[in-house]
Amino acid sequence: MGYHKRAKLALDAFRTFTSKTLSKPPIQQPISTISQTGSSLFASNKSNAFSWVSSYSCVSQRLGLQGVPNRFQFNRPNPFVGGGKRYYYVDRYRVQHFRPRGPRRWFQNPRIVLIVVLVGSGAFITLYFGNLETVPYTKRTHFVLLSRSMERKLGETQFEQMKATFKGKILPAIHPESVRVRLISKEIIEALQRGLRNDQVWSDMGYASESVGDGGYEGRSQETLMALKESEEGKWFKDDEILDDKWVQQSRKKGQERGSQSATSHLEGLNWEVLVVNEPVVNAFCLPGGKIVVFTGLLEHFKTDAEIATIIGHEVGHAVARHAAEGITKNLWFAILQLVLYQFVMPDVVNTMSTLFLRLPFSRRMEMEADYIGLLLIASAGYDPRVAPKVYEKLGKVTGESALRDYLSTHPSGKKRAQLLAQAQVMEEALSMYREVRSGRGIEGFL
Repeated sequence: MGYHKRAKLALDAFRTFTSKTLSKPPIQQPISTISQTGSSLFASNKSNAFSWVSSYSCVSQRLGLQGVPNRFQFNRPNPFVGGGKRYYYVDRYRVQHFRPRGPRRWFQNPRIVLIVVLVGSGAFITLYFGNLETVPYTKRTHFVLLSRSMERKLGETQFEQMKATFKGKILPAIHPESVRVRLISKEIIEALQRGLRNDQVWSDMGYASESVGDGGYEGRSQETLMALKESEEGKWFKDDEILDDKWVQQSRKKGQERGSQSATSHLEGLNWEVLVVNEPVVNAFCLPGGKIVVFTGLLEHFKTDAEIATIIGHEVGHAVARHAAEGITKNLWFAILQLVLYQFVMPDVVNTMSTLFLRLPFSRRMEMEADYIGLLLIASAGYDPRVAPKVYEKLGKVTGESALRDYLSTHPSGKKRAQLLAQAQVMEEALSMYREVRSGRGIEGFL
C-alpha cells in the first residue's frame, strides 16, 4: 500500500513538470519578430531604410553575437535582391557606404591616367631612340632591341652547336680547301677593318685615282649588263623588276644630310673563326660574333677565288648590318601584330598575309643590302666586283629558279640580283675602289 502511494506521487510530479514545460512560448518567436520587422519595412514608406539593420542588431545581441565585428554582422542577404550580397563600410558618422562591385577602375581617375600616359610615353621614347642604329654604307636607320653582347653570345653559342653537329666532317686547318677559304676570308676581314677606320659617305667618284691608265675598266658594268641580257634564259625587263636600289640611294642621301654615324661597335674586338664543313650543301653563312662557315658543296660549283670571295663578302655583310638581331626584333613586332589580328581574322589568313607582305619582303631587302656591302668588301680586298652579278646568277641556277621565287622566297632570284648589282651605283663605287687597290693604294672608311 505504501509503495502504491509513492508511485502515484511520482507520476503526479512528472505530469506537473511536463505541463509547465509545454506551456512556455515556442523558441521560433524571435524569428517571427524578425519577419514582422521585415514585413513592416515593406508596408511603411516613411520608415527608415536601414531599420532592419537595427532590428537585426537587437536580435544579434539576444543571440549572443555582440563580439562579432560589424563587417560580419551586416553581411546578410539583401531582402531586395534574392540571395545577393552587398559589402559596405561604416564611416565615423555611422553612415553606411556600399563598395562598388567588380575590379577597381583606375582609368576613371584622371590623375592616374595622366601619370600612366606620361610614364609610358617616356619609357617608349627612351626605348625606341636608345636602340636606333645606322647601317654602314646604306645609312639605313633600323630599330634593334637585342643588345650587342647578347647577339654575339647567341652567335658563339650557335657556332659551338654547329661544331658539335658536324663533328668529324670539319676539314682540318691544314687541308688545302680550308687554307684557301681562310686566306680569302682573312683578306675580306682586313678590308672590313680598313673600311671602318674612317666613316664617311661618298657622293661622287672624286676619291678614285686619275693615274690609273686602264681605260678598259670604263663601261665594264654596262658590258656585264648587256652580257646578262643576251641569253634568252636570263632575259629581264625593267617592268618586271620587283626590287630596286632607289631606297639605298635615298637612305644614303638622308644619312649624309643628318650626318649619321654608322654603328660599328659590334664589330670591334671580334674573334673571327672560319670553318669548312665537308657537306654537299651549297651554302655559307656568317654568324654574329665573326663565325664564318662554308660548305664544300659551295666550293664544287664556285671554283675561282673571286667567286668564293663574293659569297663570303655577302655573308659578312649580314654581320656588318646586324641583320640577325634586326630579324629577331622584326619577328617580335610581327608576332604582336598577328596576335591582335587573330581577334578579327582567321589565323591561317593572318599567317599567310604576314609572311607574304611582311616577313618575305623584309628578308629580300636584307639580302640586297648584304649584296651591296659585300660588293664593297670584295673590291677593297682586291677582287674584281664585276664577278658578283655572274656569281648570283649562277647561284640562282644551282639552287633552282621559279617564276614565283621573287614573291615566295626569302632571297631574290639570282637573275634579279645580278641585274640590280650590274646597273647600281654601288658597282661604279666598287670599280673605282678596285682600281685604287690595284694601283697599290688601299681605301679606308668606305663603310
